[in-house]
Amino acid sequence: MAVWDDLVGQARVEEQLAAAARDADALVTSHAAGEPDPDTSKMTHAWLFTGPPGSGRATAARAFAAALQCVSPDRALGGAPGCGFCDGCHTALIGTHADVEVVRTDLLSIGVKETRELVRRAQLSPAGGRWQVIVLEDADRLTEGAGNVLLKAVEEPAPRTVWLLCAPSLEDVLPTIRSRCRHLTLRTPPVDAVADVLVRRDGIEPQVAAAAARATQGHIDRARRLATDERARARRSVVLKLPLRVGDIGGCLKAAQELVDAAGEDSKQIAEEVDTKETEELRAALGGGQGGRMPRGTAGAMKELEERQKRRKTRTQRDSLDLALTDLTAFYRDVLALQLGARTPIANEDVRDSLERIARDTAPERTLRRIEAVLACRDALDRNVAPLLAVEAMTMALRD
Repeated sequence: MAVWDDLVGQARVEEQLAAAARDADALVTSHAAGEPDPDTSKMTHAWLFTGPPGSGRATAARAFAAALQCVSPDRALGGAPGCGFCDGCHTALIGTHADVEVVRTDLLSIGVKETRELVRRAQLSPAGGRWQVIVLEDADRLTEGAGNVLLKAVEEPAPRTVWLLCAPSLEDVLPTIRSRCRHLTLRTPPVDAVADVLVRRDGIEPQVAAAAARATQGHIDRARRLATDERARARRSVVLKLPLRVGDIGGCLKAAQELVDAAGEDSKQIAEEVDTKETEELRAALGGGQGGRMPRGTAGAMKELEERQKRRKTRTQRDSLDLALTDLTAFYRDVLALQLGARTPIANEDVRDSLERIARDTAPERTLRRIEAVLACRDALDRNVAPLLAVEAMTMALRD
């Protein structure tokens, strides 16, 4: 299995990355043989992967990182780097390669301290003699100060270091950074291609895979979760009933409270799974033992962990709300398609009765205003508006 097999519906991007990997391999080979550097115009030290959620930005970056570390003997016979089977490919894909650092955050932002540590690592020579690869999956979450720290490293890279940055769009990255990167744009994968991957790779029943891919409109990770997680299906079902519950003010406020409570429950479940383990590990590392008294001078470290866990809980709640709002947007998009007689396939076929009811009772202009209300709620959450206030404002607008 080649490293590109998980990159769904991105033939153009795959072709560009494969060409760059071949040039990078030629460069490493020439250095090892003491020969002059070949033409490596397709290879550069900094890449920026952009595309909508679910397009596979991080998947493409990790696949490219694996191809750069490929040590397959077939390369000497003309084979392309990125076999997927050699030690370099395998360890890069599973996250254990010494020269591949994959950075993702479960917090709201990436700060200066973490970025400086990345820059320090980027200056090191690769342990395996090929490339030092830094995959930054959440480049859009860099603070302004962190972005300025990263800028210097991208401007003056170490000879064998490659930066792979991922963000939803160009506007989410500092202009000074994106101007120094080679830009690759990924598209939303076709629904049929996502369904095929779920069947082929995850062993999901074809009908279930097709329904999940259609409901998530090509978002691979969400489709897999919807097809395999009963709780995800239950939460989606609750969200899709919301448009029928906002007929009066009481219904609007109750629906908003339930939506926020559900997101809070999600974050609480994740916290229970992760926070306790983190706290126990830190206590043991600091010499506190299981439930024992902490040594003097360790209160600062424990408080820092608590603050981190609090920020992670906030992000988890917002991510859960954003997922619900995405489903709600898709619902009204289907309503609008029915009202306009569009030939666009319906994403939420399982609630067609509700879609047809709302489409019949309202005008397209009203549907557009409702979509705008959902998008405004997402913007408000991005600006740190209190979740309950933002969702209540949205449900009241959906009633109008």
